Amino acid sequence: MTEVHPDLLQRSFLQGQWLLEDGLLYLNHGSFGACPRPLLEKQREFQERMERQPVQFLVGELPGLLRESREALAAFVGAKPDDLALMTNATEAVNTVLRSLRWQAGDELLATDHTYNACKNALDFIAERWGVKVVVATVPYPVASPQEVVDSVLSVVSERTRFALIDAITSSTATVLPFETLVHTLEGRGVEVMVDGAHAPGMLPLHLDSLNASYFTGNCHKWLCAPKGVAFLHTRADKQEAIRPLTISHGANEPLRGRTRYTVEFNWQGTQDFSGLLCLPEILAWGEQALEGGWPAIMKRNQALVLEGRKIICDALGVEPPVPAEMIGSIATIPLPDAPPRDNVSAFDLDPLKAALMEQFRIEVPIFPWPSYPKRWLRISAQLYNHLDEYKQLAEGLVKLINP
Repeated sequence: MTEVHPDLLQRSFLQGQWLLEDGLLYLNHGSFGACPRPLLEKQREFQERMERQPVQFLVGELPGLLRESREALAAFVGAKPDDLALMTNATEAVNTVLRSLRWQAGDELLATDHTYNACKNALDFIAERWGVKVVVATVPYPVASPQEVVDSVLSVVSERTRFALIDAITSSTATVLPFETLVHTLEGRGVEVMVDGAHAPGMLPLHLDSLNASYFTGNCHKWLCAPKGVAFLHTRADKQEAIRPLTISHGANEPLRGRTRYTVEFNWQGTQDFSGLLCLPEILAWGEQALEGGWPAIMKRNQALVLEGRKIICDALGVEPPVPAEMIGSIATIPLPDAPPRDNVSAFDLDPLKAALMEQFRIEVPIFPWPSYPKRWLRISAQLYNHLDEYKQLAEGLVKLINP
């Protein structure tokens, strides 16, 4: 990890630019992000511009504006604009790829036991619909090194493995997986890899052309702080012919006029609010000005802050961090004592400890049952509006609630 000056961890940045409630200690940027006021204002400008002359905007201006958004995003993630399709979220992108491809009996789809629940559901849907098999690699957690992840995934690859869904950063366990190594190895064995990079843009530097995965998706409304519903799908050029939108619309027979069918179809799937997607150039420019050094500096600062926050909380609870620092981005998990006995517990039920942190201390932070109840993990986030004292307050609150 690159050294970050301690002063950058002691204070929040761009005070007043977020709409977060006064007095709320918000350590859960990882779930849905949080959008700064200037970007919301830019979104509102596009909405008003559309409503002044909807036909002119949606028919005449929109294609060029979408092109500008894809060009700005492509430069940021190291890709070609025509290989990007703008989406509302990463789950939509995963479903788009899985439901576009044709499967044969005997095909195996590979995932890990850290795969995001919504995406695992999409894999299971395909398995039931097509009669194929989902194979789940058990990745150790806590994990000592990236190589343990590589070994666990490759151990379940067979001659029937056709497709692999690999997280860039896991959700419940907040771990940066060695996805570059896995992409190179699996694609080299003829396995199509889709990287679920829901958390990746704005947390990790991306170079999608050199990564060379068949498919990659990322959310922009998380760590890039875009308005909600801004994401993308990157499809390698040799795979684009097979990939169609979930909604087939006018683009299926629209004249191409020098464009690819992939671009034309994904540009229009019916009337929707495109305003968030059109903010991408402004979003990326905002980050370059938010902190000296731009997005690379933001990523380094957030990583350093979350690692310091993790240490504070682990020391207070007397527990060990579950993963090495090299496998941490802007989110981190901390083990908690097992949850108290309860009947008929669902993974979607609110943990009583999470509720108590909000009710007694106004702290918003997620607690995940993983791999299943009663095991549970606290996940902290670090964004520009956070600072070191907030993790100290969380540690104090946890100690009071866990050891009253």
